[in-house]
Amino acid sequence: GKHLSKMAASCVWSWAGLMFVGLLFFSVGVSSNVEEQVGGFFKSGHTNNWAVLVCTSRFWFNYRHIANTLSVYRSVKRLGIPDSQIILMLADDMACNPRNPRPATVFNNANQHINVYGDDVEVDYRGYEVTVENFIRVLTGRLPPSTPRSKRLLTDDRSNVLVYMTGHGGEGFLKFQDAEEISNVELADAFQQMWQKNRYHELLFMIDTCQAVSMYQKFYSPNVIGIGSAQVGEDSLSHHVDPSIGVYIIDRYTYYLLEFLETVSPDSKKTLADLFRVCPKRVCVSTPGVRTDLFTRNPNTVLITDFFGSVRNVEITAETVTLQRNDTAQTCSGNSCSDSNHGNRRVKLSYADQFPVESAYDEELTKPKWHFSLYFMATLGVFILTVVTVLKL
Repeated sequence: GKHLSKMAASCVWSWAGLMFVGLLFFSVGVSSNVEEQVGGFFKSGHTNNWAVLVCTSRFWFNYRHIANTLSVYRSVKRLGIPDSQIILMLADDMACNPRNPRPATVFNNANQHINVYGDDVEVDYRGYEVTVENFIRVLTGRLPPSTPRSKRLLTDDRSNVLVYMTGHGGEGFLKFQDAEEISNVELADAFQQMWQKNRYHELLFMIDTCQAVSMYQKFYSPNVIGIGSAQVGEDSLSHHVDPSIGVYIIDRYTYYLLEFLETVSPDSKKTLADLFRVCPKRVCVSTPGVRTDLFTRNPNTVLITDFFGSVRNVEITAETVTLQRNDTAQTCSGNSCSDSNHGNRRVKLSYADQFPVESAYDEELTKPKWHFSLYFMATLGVFILTVVTVLKL
C-alpha cells in the first residue's frame, strides 16, 4: 500500500509538471501571437498624422493657389486627419474677396462641383501671418510660449507629416507674399532640425510651383519623399479659367491630384506608387518629379493613407505589450541615405537660451557685495602701517 501511494504521488507530480509546461507553452504562443498582431498594426512605424498646407500667394489673380491648398485640405480632412492636426496657412482670403461672385465659396473647377472652402474651414495662419519666419518656426517648433496650440505642429518621432506648398517659385526658391522667399537650402535645414528634434517619423513633401523639383534637391534628412509638379526649367501650368470670376481656378497638377484623391477611401489600398502617376506629362504639360532615395520603405507598399489619412486599427487585448522604439539611425550625405545601427535612434535636442541675461542677473544678485570708500581704505592702510611700525620698535 505504501508503494502504491508513492506511485500515485509520483503520477500526480508528473501530471502537474506536464500541465505546467503545457500552460507555459500556451502562454508563450498567445503572447507571440499578440506581438505579431501589434507588429502588423504598427508596420508603418507611425502612430499619428499631421499636415502642413501652405499657400504663399495673395491677390485675386492668384485665386488658383488658394484653391490648390484648399483642395488638399478638404481631402486630408475627408480621409481622417482632424483640424487639430492640420496647420493651414493661406496668404489671402478668396472666399470673402469683394470680386468673388459666390461669397464664402472657393471652387476648383468651373462646373462648381466641389466647394473646397466648405463650411467648417479652420485657417491657422492668414494674410500677413504667412511668412517664411512663421513657416520655419512651425516646422521646427521654435514658437513663442504665447502661441496657441492650434498654431503649433505638435508632432513626435512617431508622426507622419505631409507638407504641401503652392505659389510662385523659381529654381531653388519659393516666393512668399511677393515680398520674400524661402530657398531650398533653408527648407532642407528646417527638415533636418525636425529630424534631430524627433519631430517626424516620415515626411512627404509635395510642391506645386514652377521648377518645383529644385525645392527638394538639397534635402539630406532621412525618411523624406519629395514630389514636385515641374522639372527645373519648366513652368507649372494652370488648368482652366472660370469665366464667371475671370481668372484661372486651379493648377494642373493639383487638379489631377484632387481627382485622384477623390477616389481614395480611408480603407483604400492605393499606394504612393499610384500617387506618383496622377499627372503624366500628356495632361500636366510639365514633367512632375519624385525623389525617394532618402526614404527607407518601398513606395510600392506604402499606403496613401499613411500620409493623407489617419486610420487606426484597434483591437482590445488583456495582454501587456511593450512597443519597441525605432533604433535605426541613418547617415545621409549628398543624394543618398544609408542605414547604420548605433543604439539609440536619436538624442532629443533642445536650444539653449541665446541671451541668458536673466540668469546672469540672478547670479550677480547672489554674489556678496562689499563697498568701501576711498577714505576708509586710506585710513585702514595708515592703521596697518602704524601697527607694523610699533611692533618693530
